Amino acid sequence: MEERPGSTTSTALRWNRVSFWSNCARSRFVINDQMTAADHVSSLLASCSRLLYALRVLQRHGIPPASINDIFRWTVIAKLLYCAPAWSGFCSAKDRARLDAFLRRCRRLGYCGSDISTVAELFDEADETLFHHILTNNNHVLQSYLPDRSRSQYNLRTGAHSKRRRNSMTETL
Repeated sequence: MEERPGSTTSTALRWNRVSFWSNCARSRFVINDQMTAADHVSSLLASCSRLLYALRVLQRHGIPPASINDIFRWTVIAKLLYCAPAWSGFCSAKDRARLDAFLRRCRRLGYCGSDISTVAELFDEADETLFHHILTNNNHVLQSYLPDRSRSQYNLRTGAHSKRRRNSMTETL
């Protein structure tokens, strides 16, 4: 679709889109105008597919499967999980299915073992790791956004008597 020269509306819309894309591109992940990570997942899968070519070359040159699995983790899985807590929430079910299909293909080709879990589990693990780092590091940038830890002591009253209650379930067994 060709834009008319001198059209102010199309220029303004084009300018907003350019500034939006340039802001997102600097952060190393791309979120499109529908607020999904589909474009980021596409570029990520293309980049990881190029890494699979390098793994195939190494495999053909006789590198042992254990070393191929290690290289796969260090390159492909690291690339998939880079900044995952920031962009994984924008992934649609279709995006996650594409990433899962990529991992299944990698298993089938022998680049990774069956110990690599699904993308959802990898994303959850990355989220948990980030949250653990935030909780345990008092100098973390995000530490100030967490609520203070509440330390409540419970004052439970003692029973009116010292007798134990009978449990009918354990007596019948």
